[in-house]
Amino acid sequence: MRLASTLSEQSMLESILEDSKPRMPAGLDRLHFLLATPFRYRPHSGSRFRSPFEPGVWYGGEALRTSLAEKSYWRLRFLLDSPGTPDLKPVPHTAFQAQIRGKSIDLRMLPLSEDKERWTHRTDYSSTQVLARSARETGVEIIRYESVRDPERAGCGAVLTPDVFVKPNPKAQETWFIAAARTTVLCARRSGPTFEFDADQLVNG
Repeated sequence: MRLASTLSEQSMLESILEDSKPRMPAGLDRLHFLLATPFRYRPHSGSRFRSPFEPGVWYGGEALRTSLAEKSYWRLRFLLDSPGTPDLKPVPHTAFQAQIRGKSIDLRMLPLSEDKERWTHRTDYSSTQVLARSARETGVEIIRYESVRDPERAGCGAVLTPDVFVKPNPKAQETWFIAAARTTVLCARRSGPTFEFDADQLVNG
């Protein structure tokens, strides 16, 4: 809306933007965009359980704090990688809940936990990417693992296929504002509790 003067102009811009995106893979049309979007793109940059250009992965935290810590890390990372960029003002993000059910593995349990150092490396994702590729090949749909950004090291889930979402729509949506500086990242709602994450902890643990 900031770029348009009328609703019809906004609709036209939305249509142009939609046409520029990759075609939605088959089967995703049943899902809300918050659940479907990670599976629509194959970015050239990788993530913990996805190598560059490989199929998408949806990441979720078992606790709200965990999800906010993970998101805060990436806001901070943008600042650290852009020395000339000023602190990032509060930006709205949507927090929500989703129920998943499928074949899973848990990297926090034996025997996989014996390789904890590989799964929890803070910057090297090569081992977890290889693991995820093997997991897909054997029919694993969800990888449960330990967050390295959450100060309490709570659990996360990496969803390898959209088929595991029990319901097509997310629930309990909330708007959180995340402001990032080079020393701390603050997460807040218009009312209620806030979370503040130390930059050194997010990066170095």
